[in-house]
Amino acid sequence: MRTRFLLVICAIAFGIQPAIADVILPDVNAKYVSLTQENPTRDAGFVVGDVLNRTITLTIKKPYELVKESLPIKGYEHRYRGQISGIELVKISTEEAIHIDSVTHVLHLRYQIFTTGKLAKPAALRAEIIKLRHSGSKEVVQYRIPSYGFRISPLSVFGSVKLKEEMSPFIRPLRLDASQDRLHLEISIGLLSIALLGLLYIFGMHAWLPRMGAPFAKAYRDIRKMPNTDEGLQKAVARVHISLNKTAGSSLFNSNLADFLQKKPAFTPVKQEIEKFFTLSRQVFFEPNALANLDESHKVWLQRFCRHLRDCERGLNPDLKSKVSY
Repeated sequence: MRTRFLLVICAIAFGIQPAIADVILPDVNAKYVSLTQENPTRDAGFVVGDVLNRTITLTIKKPYELVKESLPIKGYEHRYRGQISGIELVKISTEEAIHIDSVTHVLHLRYQIFTTGKLAKPAALRAEIIKLRHSGSKEVVQYRIPSYGFRISPLSVFGSVKLKEEMSPFIRPLRLDASQDRLHLEISIGLLSIALLGLLYIFGMHAWLPRMGAPFAKAYRDIRKMPNTDEGLQKAVARVHISLNKTAGSSLFNSNLADFLQKKPAFTPVKQEIEKFFTLSRQVFFEPNALANLDESHKVWLQRFCRHLRDCERGLNPDLKSKVSY
């Protein structure tokens, strides 16, 4: 009889414990708590080993204050529909900001998936329940942080798959990170633009770029339009003389060529060509029997010579070996 009485007492005691543990606290008035949450950017396509980060920001107004012991515990494994979900809270960190009439708590929660299956299945980061205490009456109430639902996918597919039937509206389109490719493309376009501008500056004949309207640039454009006749040759030689004199600041001849090159060293590479030009000028205007020692048409040589002078006035090195007619 005594033994039976003790058994009854023990049964009653053990029955009371779950009842005490399952006491449901009243919900706090919504006006005292404001919530913002940052959840993962997608809600499908997660596999075993993936990590889900969640940030919860709670602003609790006075007279209520957070019972910090009620916060989720690291290592806690959630249950979903009464079964272990295989989702574990692996890290929790908190921040706190105190205001005049409220306190803001920021919860950084990190969960990891430790489960998989043959098919995609629903899962959830469970609704976390925290406790609040009234600073005056010591009343304890609860606040429910909403759950977050998502889907866990298998690592591999078993059996045949009909893609049309297996496509899920929960899966957002996967986007490739094209930032590096875009950067390389922008750099390539920039380099190409610089190269094209350089080629345009070197081979261009228009006057809208810096130093493209200088004397020899204009002379080069004019000579290209002159006819390949004796009269055209005289006009071309006279046109080069005008540009040389304008560049030198005075009339330029063989006698003061050294002074000109000292003041304008950029023209030093074409010294011999300038001397040949003066010989050609004497032949055209004064001494028809003078030899200019040119191995090509006077018009072609004069055009190339003016091109070399134009390169010099632009600060470029003329290609004296090239025999290409421009």
